[in-house]
Amino acid sequence: MSDEPPASPWQFPSAADLNAIEPDDLGLIATGADTEPGTVLAAYRHGMFPMPTEAGGPVGWWSPDPRGVLPLDALKVSRSLRRSCRKFEIRVNTAFEEVIDACADPRRPYGWIDGRIRESYLRLHQMGWVHSVETWRDGRLVGGLYGVAIGGLFAGESMFHRETDASKAALVALVGALSDSAPRLIDVQWCNDHLVTLGAQNWTRARYLDALPQLLASPPSVVFSGGAHTISEA
Repeated sequence: MSDEPPASPWQFPSAADLNAIEPDDLGLIATGADTEPGTVLAAYRHGMFPMPTEAGGPVGWWSPDPRGVLPLDALKVSRSLRRSCRKFEIRVNTAFEEVIDACADPRRPYGWIDGRIRESYLRLHQMGWVHSVETWRDGRLVGGLYGVAIGGLFAGESMFHRETDASKAALVALVGALSDSAPRLIDVQWCNDHLVTLGAQNWTRARYLDALPQLLASPPSVVFSGGAHTISEA
């Protein structure tokens, strides 16, 4: 069971108001506010997410149009990726700090995870809202991803790999673990060539916002209950 943090003092636009806002090319809606857990959760519940506008700059609140999503039934797994997946052990929430720190490695291009974001998502992880899906091989963490889970929405934030296909294997395992009868969707924010090969799609912002209430009302996935555990072994 996730712990609900204190409510945010900031007001986020309704879906109708948000659709009336013209974002910039990447979907920037506003800047400022704070990254307290209640504020971050409120943003996701209103179709937005936080990300610094630049290194050391203010936190931006983003709602891209189009929005990159991965419907669970759209996942594409090549034969080579399926073979790779068999090499890895997949765990959930056993090394969250290691995962977010690997994703925040300043040597990676376009790094955006700074101390404010790290602290906020670590607190949300401790409250049961943010989770890591980890790829292990021979006892070593070799890849993974983390994101925010609210009802049937999993908002993927970042992924990393130290071995070929390690981050993809984490995503494949996540889709498998989330696949049940409840409405569920993985939000990838922006599509790129890598995600498109896995089945990611562009939805209009209006379509995403229309789907959001049903997703938020879905029961939480059992994969994120029960603490740290292994969901598949090599």
